[in-house]
Amino acid sequence: MKEIILDTETTGLNVKDGHRIVEIGCIELDDLIPTKKTFHCYLNPERKVSEKAFEVHGYSDEFLSKQKKFSEIADNFLNFIEGKRLVIHNAEFDIGHLNNEMLILGKKKINNEIVDTLVMAREKFPGSPINLDSLCKRYRIDNSRRTKHTALIDCDLLAKVYINLLDQKEPTLNFKSENKDIIDVNDNNFQYFKKIIKPTEEEITLHKKFLKNNLKKNYFN
Repeated sequence: MKEIILDTETTGLNVKDGHRIVEIGCIELDDLIPTKKTFHCYLNPERKVSEKAFEVHGYSDEFLSKQKKFSEIADNFLNFIEGKRLVIHNAEFDIGHLNNEMLILGKKKINNEIVDTLVMAREKFPGSPINLDSLCKRYRIDNSRRTKHTALIDCDLLAKVYINLLDQKEPTLNFKSENKDIIDVNDNNFQYFKKIIKPTEEEITLHKKFLKNNLKKNYFN
């Protein structure tokens, strides 16, 4: 299944105060493996960035004034996420801002299936810090590049956090064995697996006979 890890940066917290998106970052996953397809853009929000938002992402009004407007990238963005599940940390915030941009353009709201990793983390670690930095620390994910909140770096980190939240992290054993039952498939999905041995017809018949006899004994005793 194809999924999109998505993050936005904005001029401030609340769309009711007129705040707009200044950056969108997306990384595509296919069965939890990055496909190297990304979508990224800085945006001219057509308003000033709040002081608190500037402290978070560091994008100045001067820098953003030279970027494209959301209306210029909207179709490309919608085409990139079409039909794919969106994975977002605190989805209510990002989707709220994206739908506000859609409303301004007279477009329909985003109706993709959404996974909120904040909700996943809250259910998995009740009472513990569940912001992105805390989850990176918990899962020993290197977040040293995250000196500021930037969409693509945050997407990259969130992709790793998401896989860990799903308990899908593959084993990292690295050894060679003479045991022929251990098969190294040497790809991105698996490090190793046990060879499956199918029983013979004779073994199946004997097993059924064994179960039948023992079930009768257990029932009548």
